[in-house]
Amino acid sequence: MTNETTQTENTGKNDNSNQPKFAVKVRDGFGRNARYERIGVAWENKDGSIYVKLHGKQIVDQGFTLYELASNEKKGE
Repeated sequence: MTNETTQTENTGKNDNSNQPKFAVKVRDGFGRNARYERIGVAWENKDGSIYVKLHGKQIVDQGFTLYELASNEKKGE
């Protein structure tokens, strides 16, 4: 039996590399009475495309908007 030591290279990435980059929201109402409901999150892929993951099983009968998350929102604060 041999013992092998493997080293992993630290490329400068922190453990937050898989955190979502966007919040997915829909608008309810118009003007000053409008409010935004968060319905999911989204990640940007290496090729520039965006993967959207909606919470639950809702029907989105209108468009939704992606808002870039601030660093404190990515951590769940």
